[in-house]
Amino acid sequence: MPDAALRRRRFTGAATQLGTEVSINFGSSLAGLVIPVVGSFVVVAVRQLVMLVVVLPFYRPKRSELTWSRLWPALALGVVLAVMNVAFYEAVHLIGLGTAATIEFLGPLAIALVTSRRWLDAVCAVAGGLGVVLLIAPGTSDAAAIDPWGVALALTSAATWAMYILLTRRVAIGLPGLEGVTVASIVSLALLVPFAILTFDPTVIDWGVVALLLGVGLLSSALPYSLDTFILRRISPRLYSIITSFGPVIAALFGWLVLSETFTVVELVAIAIVCGAAGTAIATQRDRPKSDLEQTAEGMA
Repeated sequence: MPDAALRRRRFTGAATQLGTEVSINFGSSLAGLVIPVVGSFVVVAVRQLVMLVVVLPFYRPKRSELTWSRLWPALALGVVLAVMNVAFYEAVHLIGLGTAATIEFLGPLAIALVTSRRWLDAVCAVAGGLGVVLLIAPGTSDAAAIDPWGVALALTSAATWAMYILLTRRVAIGLPGLEGVTVASIVSLALLVPFAILTFDPTVIDWGVVALLLGVGLLSSALPYSLDTFILRRISPRLYSIITSFGPVIAALFGWLVLSETFTVVELVAIAIVCGAAGTAIATQRDRPKSDLEQTAEGMA
């Protein structure tokens, strides 16, 4: 494939990935609007339901291929999805979208750094940790104090995001495309429905609430998950991760625009430190040299 065509493919993939980051965080800001009305369990359950309605007709797993060795990682991924999303949305409700998204990003940052032996990665790990400490330290927020339960939930979301990354790799080996994610979404929805029913108050539902719930499902799950395969065929996993590292900045922007969140200078610096540490650690990783066959296959994808 000519260099110009490869550059166009990379640009298209990178632009689409940036668009999915905007979509995910815009959806999270809508969740911040509707969580006080219906609760996190209902929001996450509807999100998973919308995801299934969109992807199940196209990525229905074949029952003949659902052996236990292939199925158990997807089942575990479903549990992780449920915990991760509920914890994150509850954290958004308690400490705000920008702060919650920044703390949550410690999960993928840890995955990027845990196997490294470079001094630069150690510096990035320390910087990321200091950024989060600075973000939640007393006196840095406009609020009287950062809710400790909200911080704990954001850290839970970070830990489960790291587990999600590891499990997704395992699931992708056994169940191609979005089939594994479809199974995980079914498991996640089954776990969430009882809690959603217990906390559901039908008297608060109107068309505005329904629109917000559908918007969260489409923007935060269905659209980005559906585009991931398209994106990763055009850009490297490293570039994908670098663009993802700007997620907390985009989250803070939507927290300000949609949820009327305010940030002190110290909080903005802390968010920038975490994003900078993540971006530096990922951008400076050395890729394994690709064979001619691998390069040809990427060009044909």
